[in-house]
Amino acid sequence: MEKVSTAPVSVDAREKKIVRTSVLGILANVLLAAFKAIVGLATHSIAVVLDAVNNLSDALSSVVTIIGTKLASKTPDKKHPLGHGRIEYLSTTIVSMLVLYAGVTAIVESIKKIIHPESPDYSPVSLLIIAVAVLVKVFLGRYVKSIGEKVHSDSLIASGSDATFDAILSFSVLVTALLSLTLHINLEAWVGVAIAVFIIKAGIEMLLDALDDIVGHRVDFETIHGVKKTILESEPDVSGVYDLILHSYGPEKLIGSVHVEIPDSYTAEQIDALERRIAEKVYAEHNIILAGIGIYSRNLSDDETAAMRSAVTKIASAHDGVLQLHGFYLNKTEKIMNFDIILDFSVKDRDSLFMEIVQEIHEAFPEYQLRPTLDLDI
Repeated sequence: MEKVSTAPVSVDAREKKIVRTSVLGILANVLLAAFKAIVGLATHSIAVVLDAVNNLSDALSSVVTIIGTKLASKTPDKKHPLGHGRIEYLSTTIVSMLVLYAGVTAIVESIKKIIHPESPDYSPVSLLIIAVAVLVKVFLGRYVKSIGEKVHSDSLIASGSDATFDAILSFSVLVTALLSLTLHINLEAWVGVAIAVFIIKAGIEMLLDALDDIVGHRVDFETIHGVKKTILESEPDVSGVYDLILHSYGPEKLIGSVHVEIPDSYTAEQIDALERRIAEKVYAEHNIILAGIGIYSRNLSDDETAAMRSAVTKIASAHDGVLQLHGFYLNKTEKIMNFDIILDFSVKDRDSLFMEIVQEIHEAFPEYQLRPTLDLDI
């Protein structure tokens, strides 16, 4: 399987690639739509006409992608200090709505043809045009999707996948035409319904993906693991990395925060230098801006503290649904114990379980004032 490069792509280079690829898609789809429309009208084939409509909707999708990319690449301003990258999610939503509209229109027209059938009249030239269209769509789909993966453009990836589906649909139209010519079996309208269903399915999937990006979702495991690994390997005194939160402000802009656990002997000067090193390293390797780096203080090694930490962790881990206990810090002078507990989202009553665990820890160490936090699995 071909590996996609994960190296950051500059904003200008990314925009140029998306626009250039989209323009290529527009030209190809407009030409295909024109040829198929001529063939469909000349042969009275509803399947070919709907295939042409599908190509035209792809061209419109590429136009929206270009507009969305141009708007998203606008420089930050006072009202939008983090840029306009999220506009691309809106453009993907518009593309999906166009695809859905084309699919609904196609299925309505196909049903009309089932009720009032009309036999097509294919010629060798029309069959050749359809065959060429299949090949063009196969190559176009693979090319557009590969560029989309390289520049992390959901719109291009969606367009590439859609083009691959189009190739399959065009091939089914070709098979239908051959059956009509050789066996005189008319499946035109039924193939039109199949095309419409595929178009609607693609539109729904694109819409759900776009809405998922707008609502906000968990960043992929590879990115999270990579950031944590970078911090741990570059800073020997960091004993743990937790609570990594990343917000997307466009496909190429992630901004977030993280907690790191360091010895309680660190001075403010050392912490300041550490935070700057971590932020620079993460940005250089992952193109991610860490706007905030929080600190968990870890007690320096002593047998009593280590034993208490182990006991508290054991009490929490004995409950199903507990994923992790971190941020443990013991203030022996003021008798205060701090810790965070992460519970799985599958736990039905997270608050009740959390309070039950805290109560058990309190019973084990009644002389300490507990300051626990119910943390999120992020």
